[in-house]
Amino acid sequence: MATIVSEHRHSLLRSYVLEAKCEFLRMLREPSFCLPVIAFPAMFYLLFGVVLNKDNGAAAEYFLATYGVFGVIGAALFGFGAIIAVDRERGFMRLKRVLPVPPGAALLAKMVMAMLFAAIISLVLAGIAAGIGGVSLRPSQWAVLFVVNVLGVMPFAAIGMYIGTLVGGNAAPALLNVLYLPMAFLSGLWLPLAMLPSVIGKQAVAWPAYHLGQLALKVVGYDQGGALAIHLLVLAAFTAVFFLLAQRRLSAAE
Repeated sequence: MATIVSEHRHSLLRSYVLEAKCEFLRMLREPSFCLPVIAFPAMFYLLFGVVLNKDNGAAAEYFLATYGVFGVIGAALFGFGAIIAVDRERGFMRLKRVLPVPPGAALLAKMVMAMLFAAIISLVLAGIAAGIGGVSLRPSQWAVLFVVNVLGVMPFAAIGMYIGTLVGGNAAPALLNVLYLPMAFLSGLWLPLAMLPSVIGKQAVAWPAYHLGQLALKVVGYDQGGALAIHLLVLAAFTAVFFLLAQRRLSAAE
């Protein structure tokens, strides 16, 4: 009996792993997704964090944190929102429900895929920062920043998932960009909030990107001094609310 249970668990785990592997390879082979998601934050960081702020170590560290967050948000929003919208439109989500796969495997695979791309983005930016930007952080700082980026995909994956249940495959990228780019700017990811009008700084706390950005900036010592617990609670709330909203819409569509 114990052998049967062990084999079942092994088979279940293998199913989840294979599903995640297939989803990651699927997106890795999609140039319209993987190239912008990885290249844009790297190019922006190279321009604003290194080239335009040469010999300014503070700017290189600041933008390492914020453009890392900018990159992982894009991976989460588009990896979930646009792909779920396309899969729904093509009937792929409905097909998944009748296939002999573990419950929730498709969504978990997308989450793992987004986290893997977040890890790649984080490592690419770290390589540029250390190799060209002259950034020198403690090993613990590099590690914590990496963890913040990888786990930071969760609230934005939930938001992307919800948007993906609202519109079709053609409309999803446009709607996601309308959210993604202004949110990044208004959250202080492109430029420090101190350089922007005070009204922008006051409203920044309403955006989840601001709170993830502050977590990353805390690691390098350039955050605005807010409580760690508040940022974590806000991000957890966004994750829970939008995940539940998306699940409700997906369930209603069955």
